[in-house]
Amino acid sequence: MAPGEKIKAKIKKNLPVTGPQAPTIKELMRWYCLNTNTHGCRRIVVSRGRLRRLLWIGFTLTAVALILWQCALLVFSFYTVSVSIKVHFRKLDFPAVTICNINPYKYSAVRNLLADLEQETREALKSLYGFPESRKRREAESWSSVLEGMQPRFSHRIPLLIFDQYEKGKARDFFTGRKRKVDGRIIHKASNVMHIESKQVVGFQLCSNDTSDCATYTFSSGINAIQEWYKLHYMNIMAQVPLEKKINMSYSAEELLVTCFFDGVSCDARNFTLFHHPMHGNCYTFNNRENETILSTSMGGSEYGLQVILYINEEEYNPFLVSSTGAKVIIHRQDEYPFVEDVGTEIETAMVTSIGMHLTESFKLSEPYSQCTEDGSDVPIRNIYNAAYSLQICLHSCFQTKMVEKCGCAQYSQPLPPAANYCNYQQHPNWMYCYYQLHRAFVQEELGCQSVCKEACSFKEWTLTTSLAQWPSVVSEKWLLPVLTWDQGRQINKKLNKTDLAKLLIFYKDLNQRSIMESPANSIEMLLSNFGGQLGLWMSCSVVCVIEIIEVFFIDFFSIIARRQWQKAKEWWARKQAPPCPEAPRSPQGQDNPALDIDNDLPTFNSALHLPPALGTQVPGTPPPKYNTLRLERAFSNQLTDTQILDEL
Repeated sequence: MAPGEKIKAKIKKNLPVTGPQAPTIKELMRWYCLNTNTHGCRRIVVSRGRLRRLLWIGFTLTAVALILWQCALLVFSFYTVSVSIKVHFRKLDFPAVTICNINPYKYSAVRNLLADLEQETREALKSLYGFPESRKRREAESWSSVLEGMQPRFSHRIPLLIFDQYEKGKARDFFTGRKRKVDGRIIHKASNVMHIESKQVVGFQLCSNDTSDCATYTFSSGINAIQEWYKLHYMNIMAQVPLEKKINMSYSAEELLVTCFFDGVSCDARNFTLFHHPMHGNCYTFNNRENETILSTSMGGSEYGLQVILYINEEEYNPFLVSSTGAKVIIHRQDEYPFVEDVGTEIETAMVTSIGMHLTESFKLSEPYSQCTEDGSDVPIRNIYNAAYSLQICLHSCFQTKMVEKCGCAQYSQPLPPAANYCNYQQHPNWMYCYYQLHRAFVQEELGCQSVCKEACSFKEWTLTTSLAQWPSVVSEKWLLPVLTWDQGRQINKKLNKTDLAKLLIFYKDLNQRSIMESPANSIEMLLSNFGGQLGLWMSCSVVCVIEIIEVFFIDFFSIIARRQWQKAKEWWARKQAPPCPEAPRSPQGQDNPALDIDNDLPTFNSALHLPPALGTQVPGTPPPKYNTLRLERAFSNQLTDTQILDEL
């Protein structure tokens, strides 16, 4: 190394090395530990003794691990929510109340449409259970005599079958009495909840168009099998009836509502809005959004709510479609669709049903805190209901859309999507088989509706408390029923009895409104504060230290690595671009002594004495001195004396 390079290296070694100027990562880490504000890293370098250094290394790494763990917990808990419950006492808006008769259409009005279906249903019951004839007559009567004078149109399309556990793969037809081979799957409706011990079960078989794929559905009770079979044919028939005709065949508001009171003020059918439900006929909604103003109540208690007396008219009930008597009521928001068949509350006849309400409003946070939706605009399912978004609306819309896509028609109990028609035999012969297969896939969550639909972020919920009492009482019915008969004389032409009437009371138990609200449990300010607390607790570090760590470990660290790689790349490129040439013999240096070539520095006097002579050369001898050169001569031969004075002076 040349003397200049040695001096430069010595000066560089003594000067402090900072940041990317450090030649190695080791020197960078040493500089950081000596100059950082975190005490642990500094103690690693300045501590004397190996044991102390090891202890400080362990303490520092443990503190770093704890900081990372605590900060990770803070980040993961950032999107949590805190729930606050507030109770308000104020005047409350009364909800919308939808009332439906359990029987959708008057039996006298639809009897002509359902005559053939009811005849085959009665024959099926007669063949299976032997009524109205006696058991002995049923056993003596042959199966062929049952079909005398009739052609079973509905049972031919969906045959009712009796399955015997001792005869696998075979079943007996209701009407022909003949045994037939049953192909395809046998699906028992109650297999997931109960074990059937009966020797015989009842069911029906559904097949696709080409009859190559069939499924047989069996039920634990003949009642369920007959009602399900009847309901399928009923929906097929009613799907072909125009809406106006169905409205006329159902109950009018004047027929259903006998008396009405709200908040102590009399009301009538004009305060109710018609809502036609495919499976419940004409329903009527009180305090609907179509009214000019939403009614409210100023006091709690049954006297300040809605009081109605309903005329049920049990004589007009369809015996095979419904098996209970009464009405259904559902309490909902004004812009919400009333799902009567899902969440409706049944009202008994000859009873007064009191429903006390508590209002609860819930407000949830949307993403990223939860998967709820504000208005359903971010859900890829088209809302086919003319109502605000809800989870039930999304699920029913998804199923109806899948029904139209796979079966080519819509299911009767739900609204029609655009450019779709209800299913019927004439246009879609195998719609029942497709419907059952699709419904089974929906229940097993194979259609993807449950994963796509989201819960609404804000909703109102009325907690109901129901109580029953006999109405009218024995002593009051003697005068109450004649008065109601006289009031309804213009609508009905018969004497009322208490089994035709039902009384309903709906009211707020109190005016306390409970609000459940979600709010973020953390904020950015709180998160940064928690980060600073963890850094100060474990490493006595601040934001400046964090910036310093980022500079050293991310900027300087990678700068050193990049500089090294760049130098290597330059050297490789220089070697690649240099032209190849023969290596010339090296000339001896250092006073013609090749042994001095081992060092670039000039030899000193002592080192030169110890150098070996060069091979093949003769050390020159020293010539004898010339003695005449040793003679001393005066430098100033014409020297003046001390007392001599020059003439010029």
